[in-house]
Amino acid sequence: MLEKYFAILEGEEKSKYLQNKEKIPLLIRKAEEIFQNCHFCEHRCGVNRYERAGKCRVKQASVASHFFHYGEESMLIPSYTIFFSGCTFYCVYCQNWDISQYHAGIYIEPEKMAFMIEKAWERGAKNVNWVGGEPTPNLLYILQVLEKCNANLPQIWNSNMYCSIQTMDLLKEIVDVYLTDFKYGNNQCAERLSKIKNYWDIITRNHKIAYEQGEMIIRHLILPNHVECCSKPILEWIAENVPDAMVNIMDQYYPTYKAMEYEEINRRIKMAEYDEVYDYAKELGINIIK
Repeated sequence: MLEKYFAILEGEEKSKYLQNKEKIPLLIRKAEEIFQNCHFCEHRCGVNRYERAGKCRVKQASVASHFFHYGEESMLIPSYTIFFSGCTFYCVYCQNWDISQYHAGIYIEPEKMAFMIEKAWERGAKNVNWVGGEPTPNLLYILQVLEKCNANLPQIWNSNMYCSIQTMDLLKEIVDVYLTDFKYGNNQCAERLSKIKNYWDIITRNHKIAYEQGEMIIRHLILPNHVECCSKPILEWIAENVPDAMVNIMDQYYPTYKAMEYEEINRRIKMAEYDEVYDYAKELGINIIK
């Protein structure tokens, strides 16, 4: 698993964005066109983001924090993690609600961010981890950073995967590993808890595309009372459609932000719920991250 990722770390291969460095000016021009009639995500709000923020609450990129992260999957740490403010989702239980649902952070010039990435590479970072909030509204900025950067680090797209097809087409040239957040097994739960329409259709489409474009780690956070409606359908879909993906079954849900207003998620998960999901994944032959 993650053979290309480890080959980059060993210096045997170049990161995808370095392989495609000559294409980045063209990718930037395409992203600038999207930015003026924004459809980086499937809200497709059509806002000119040079003038105002989109539905994601993002105008220009705002970096809430950037640091060496040691809390990611073991093969990813230390991860140079860049957190953006704003998000395409409105999850009522968001554990990063202070940056995802509100404006936070500052704009950092692409040249300066590229310099910091190169310094992180020198200090032993294993990757650049674009996250948030959500990286999707910030793709133009990310491309502008990578145009100035020469660090041979794998690029991690840490995302809810509510991207448009046009965004996925740009990502295929720069992303080495998709670190995805697969939340719901149906559209109804997504609309109730994240205020998102057509979730299942869009997220499964994009996972299939990402699976062809790069290597993949899927995170699934178990929600209380959502084993049958969400966890099991997700695992079944993964086993059938992206069987080589690595899967992190996460048990760290806790009620925060507005979760106490929703009775079915106003508690932590039970050990029995975690065991049921984990055992089901094993039965399906899924590549579980231990």
